[in-house]
Amino acid sequence: MAAMVLKCSWSIKMLDDFFTRALVAGIGVALVAGPLGCFIVWRRMAYFGDTLSHAALLGVALSLLLNINTTLAVGAVSVVIATLLVLLRRNDTFSSDALLGLLSHSALALGLVCLAFMTWVRVDLLGLLFGDILAVTRIDIALIYAGGGIVLLVLALIWRQLFAATVSPDLAAGEGLRPERTELIFMILTAIVIAISLKIIGALLITALLIIPAAAARRLSTSPEQMAALAAIIGSASVVGGLYASLNYDTPSGPSIVVAAVVLFTLSLVPGGLLVRWMRTNRSGDRP
Repeated sequence: MAAMVLKCSWSIKMLDDFFTRALVAGIGVALVAGPLGCFIVWRRMAYFGDTLSHAALLGVALSLLLNINTTLAVGAVSVVIATLLVLLRRNDTFSSDALLGLLSHSALALGLVCLAFMTWVRVDLLGLLFGDILAVTRIDIALIYAGGGIVLLVLALIWRQLFAATVSPDLAAGEGLRPERTELIFMILTAIVIAISLKIIGALLITALLIIPAAAARRLSTSPEQMAALAAIIGSASVVGGLYASLNYDTPSGPSIVVAAVVLFTLSLVPGGLLVRWMRTNRSGDRP
């Protein structure tokens, strides 16, 4: 019993270190963003992630105006934007990319205008745009892991339906899987992840953490489940590598994490490229 108490007190003491908190928080976000990002890659919805990340600034403005929790406000605005997108897509007047552009830039502009009118509030725009992972608190960590756990649980429950709707919406509808409802749930899950990631990676870089690890894992995996697991691992490695690079070279933490993810993605391309070159060399050598 005494050993457990000592272990718990040691863990709490470790969380007093800002760098340890940053590592724990970043890994928590990466573990959730990786599997969710796989569906964004499969469904070619990168612009949707950008739309929700831009809407996050409007959520921040509303949280300051109404004096409510920033994460809750960002999550609520992102959910509203996602729901609006699903409803507007039922009208064939506009294409999906046009609707995404409309919602994205409208939410971003409204957020910046609201922040400009609130002259009594000092806002760190660079922190909102690029994140400030080194400033996370224990409450932020608890929120990240609680929200992330819920997202992963729901994603596991709808995995089959969502994957079927990703492969063929018509086939999923024919099997009675209700792809529209599943897509709405997926969009809400993405909104939650963006809400809990805003302080970590920033509004402009959230989509990168969703897409780049998943894209790297796609080159190395042989099944959807394996790709989801690898995306989480690559995202976590990006967080660790980016934070240590930021500490050693005094670079911004959020962009450093994204750069680390890009490096890992580039490395994932090397084995395939070398293999293709080797096969071409052998084939040309076999010719008479």
